[in-house]
Order: sequence, then C-alpha cells, then structure tokens
Amino acid sequence: MNSEKMRVEQKTATKNSIVRLFFVVLLIALQFVWIYYLITFLESHVPWLSTVITSGALVLALTISARHMNASYRMFWIIMVLVFPVLGIPFYAIMGRRNSTKRMRVRFEKVDHMLFGRLKQQQEVMERLEKEDLRAAGTSNYLLKTCRFPVYQNTDVQFFPDAALAFEAQLKDLESAEQFIFMEYFAIERNGAFQRVLEILKRKAAQGVEIRITYDDIGSITFLDSRFTREMESYGIHCQRFNPVLPFLNIFMNNRDHRKIMVIDGKIGYTGGYNMANEYFHLTQPYGFWKDTGVRLQGDAVRTLTVICMEMWGLMSENINIERGERFLTAVPYHAKETGYVQPYADSPLDDEPTGEEVYMNILRTAKNYAWFVTPYLLITDEMKREFVGAAKRGVDVRIITPGIPDKKMVYQETRSYYAGLVRGGVRIYEYTPGFCHAKMSIADDVSATVGTINLDYRSLYLHFENGVLFHHCKIVEEIHQDFETMFSESREVTDHYRKGAQNIVQRSVRAMLRFVAPLL
Repeated sequence: MNSEKMRVEQKTATKNSIVRLFFVVLLIALQFVWIYYLITFLESHVPWLSTVITSGALVLALTISARHMNASYRMFWIIMVLVFPVLGIPFYAIMGRRNSTKRMRVRFEKVDHMLFGRLKQQQEVMERLEKEDLRAAGTSNYLLKTCRFPVYQNTDVQFFPDAALAFEAQLKDLESAEQFIFMEYFAIERNGAFQRVLEILKRKAAQGVEIRITYDDIGSITFLDSRFTREMESYGIHCQRFNPVLPFLNIFMNNRDHRKIMVIDGKIGYTGGYNMANEYFHLTQPYGFWKDTGVRLQGDAVRTLTVICMEMWGLMSENINIERGERFLTAVPYHAKETGYVQPYADSPLDDEPTGEEVYMNILRTAKNYAWFVTPYLLITDEMKREFVGAAKRGVDVRIITPGIPDKKMVYQETRSYYAGLVRGGVRIYEYTPGFCHAKMSIADDVSATVGTINLDYRSLYLHFENGVLFHHCKIVEEIHQDFETMFSESREVTDHYRKGAQNIVQRSVRAMLRFVAPLL
C-alpha cells in the first residue's frame, strides 16, 4: 500500500471515529432527556407520583450516605438525588450503583482468581526489606497482603526522563522478541510513531511470535476505528478493543483501561505515563513540550506486568482460558546487577480497593524529609488533601508539579481550584512552563519512588484500570530525584500567588461548582 493511500485511509478512519463518538454522545444525551421528560410527564398526570419520587429520593439519599464510598462521591450523589430527584434518581441508577457492574465484577474476580495464584512472594525478599527499611516495607506489605502484588529483587531498572527515549529503547527490545509480545495502551495512534512499532510486529508475527494488543476505545477513538482490529488480525496480530463505546446508558462505559504496558517474552517490561501516540514522542506539539517518563524492567518483576496484561485480556475475551497462558509465565533465568526492591502493581475500579490512592498516601504518611509529586491533573479527595497538608505540617517538604500549558481547559481550572487549600497547609505548587507535563511520579526521602499511569484525579484513583511500579532503594530513585530537580528548575512556583485564594466572587463560584462535579470529570 503506497504512503499516500495509507494517509487517506488513516484520515478517513479518524473522521469516522469522531463521527461515531459524536453520535454516541448525542444518543446517550437523548436517552437522559427522554427519561427526564417521561418522569416529568408522569408527574403531571399522576398526582401521587411526586410524593413517591420525593420519598424515594430521601430513602435513596440515606442509602447513599451509608455506603462505603469516598465522601466526595457520597456528597455529589446525595445533592443530585435530593435537589434534582427527577434527574438525579435515574442518573444514580445508571451511573452510581455498584450492582450496575456486577457482571463485569464477577468476571474480573474469576480472572484474578485464576491468575494471581501464579504470583508468589519470595519470603526472603520481604524479610530483607523489613530489616533494611520497615517504613518502606509497610507500603510493600499493603500491596502484597491486600492486593496480592509481590515485591521483587533480581530486577534491573532503567529510567527514561523523556518518553521519546523509552520509545527508542522499546523498538530495539521488540527486535529481540522470540515468544510473545503484550501491549496494553489507553491510546494508540495508527500513523506516525506506532507505524515503526507495527513494522516490527508484522515481522515478528510472521516468525511465529504471539502478539496481543489491547487498546481502550475511548482513549483511541480519535485515532482508530473498528477496522484497526481487523487490520491487526490480518497480520497475525491478536487485537482487542477494551470496553467499546456503545450508544446506551451503561455505567461500565465510565471505566476505562488507562494502563500503559509492554512485555517482551516475560523478560523485559515497559510502563510509564506515555501512550503510543505522536505527541508523547514530540512528533507533534499541540501543548508545548510534552513531558512524560517511563521505566524499563528486566528480571523477576516483569512477571507481574505479564499477569496484569493477561488479566485485561482475560477480562475482555469471549472465552476465559488462563490455563492456556501458562507458557507466558514460565520462569526466566536472570541475574540482576541491582539489589533494590521493585514492585509492579495495578488498580481496578471493580474491586473497591483504591490501590493507587493508598500507595500515594503511604508515600506521604511515611515521608520524613520530603515528598514530591508530579501529575497532569489535580482533582483529589478530602482524604488525600489531608495527607498532603498533614505531611507538610509535620515539616516534610511537600511539592506538587502540574502542567503550565493545559490540554483540557476546564480540568486545568479545576486543578488550580485545589491550589489554595493545599498551599495554606504548607504544600508548594509548581507549574511546568515548557508545556504539558503528563508524567505521573512520586518520590520520598531518596528512598522510595513510583512511576506509572496514575494521575492525582478521581478518574485515575477510582474509575480507571491503572498500573504503576513502586521502587525502594534502587538507583532509579536517585535518577527520579534528579528529574524532579530539573522540572523544578523549569517550572514557576505559584505557591505565594494562590495562598490568598480566589480574587473575586465569580472566580470562587466557578471553582466551587467545578469542585462539586470533580468526581465525574
């Protein structure tokens, strides 16, 4: 296929995808309008229905208040149900009920039951960590005992302060694949950078390497249409869309696969904040310099990344057959040069365990000298805000870096709405002036650090499938520290500016409204 024809087809696919998204959003909006007018019509013709709705709203509000869920979510739904019952009750029935995702939860538990038994903790590794650093071991024990993610040694780690450097390393490692390649990304852009990956994948598939690609339909909808899956299958590449966008009211549509992982033969694994799209590698620059980071793992810890990829594949496959996947989990001999501790982990909206948030809060709770974070979005719960402020009040140097140039203006304004409350508690805020900072990292005391996909926002912490890696006493922690120092030098500190809060009543009102709807953004 010549390049001109390919470009035309890619533009057509993108146009078709945008049109599909438009009609899906339109049809869902029309369904909400239909429900609203139906109830309003019935109210006007059935005199006692209004009393039933009011009573039902009160009972539902009391039920929500007793639920084990984040306080901000409870407050949002209680207000919606009590103040706007005609709209709030059906909205909650569709978007807020736990049982709405019961089928997917059962499937998720079945897949995890079959898979996570393959992850075993080497007791001597945990014992060494506990003797070396009990504070660090606390977070690792949480991930092991509550979430079943082991902590490893015998793993070498490479840090990439720029996603473009990680991408070039991935291309080289893909050439070495002999057995399988797993790719799981929120967004894949068909043209540009991914084309270089695809050329390697096609050769490897022809050589008999098993290749699996999972991509999120919402994340990739402006880049791909349904023909992408068929195209990949024509090359011998297994491919599936996560949670296809459908024009029906469905709570699971709100849960997206935000993970970014590549695994090669169970020997090498990559993850970080970047997708397989051009802006991450500076081929396009819609928001200034796009700052993102990634890590390369080689050794025992790659096993967990393999299982995480298999989990999502099993969740979306028609037939769950994990036993067939044993060949992907055979032991890979390796002797690492590094002696630090590496712990990949994942988060799911289907298990009611806020893993990503808990790891971040443990970083704050255990920090003695400093705790630094970088995130593209800052929409946090009251619980997390208290941890940030509490650490700062203990004398810990707490800092947060956010973008200087936004990719979503409304979310950017909401991010800024959190500054005042944080800086008054002693937290320092920086905005990354070269452009949009998409990295998701934390570091504390030159001891522990995280790199992954988890933003400091409601979607990442509660609604999306996410992943990250926790490091203790690894060389990478020093490198991440240096990267933070570089970002600070390139950022403007806005702490003093926001210590006074909003300047006028309009600004305060807008930010209050944005804060109210934050759980849905």
